[in-house]
Amino acid sequence: MVAQVYSDVENDFRERYTNYLRTMKQKIYDTNLGYTELEDERKLVNQQAMRTPGRRGEIIKSEEIDKEFSRRYSEHKKAMFYYD
Repeated sequence: MVAQVYSDVENDFRERYTNYLRTMKQKIYDTNLGYTELEDERKLVNQQAMRTPGRRGEIIKSEEIDKEFSRRYSEHKKAMFYYD
């Protein structure tokens, strides 16, 4: 029962954080211009994880940031494939 409550809270947190990450801007590959909000968020999460290692929140945030970078990279590749 307690594990179910924790998993529900964790899933809710993941969903809200994923939606938050999708609003962040990130520069397109191979350019030095643009926004770096997503990369800055990754740096903040990594710094917090070094200060307080083992916290589940930072682990989840790091996982979701990696997923968001992967999602954007695959979308970018698909767009480039269809563009050619």
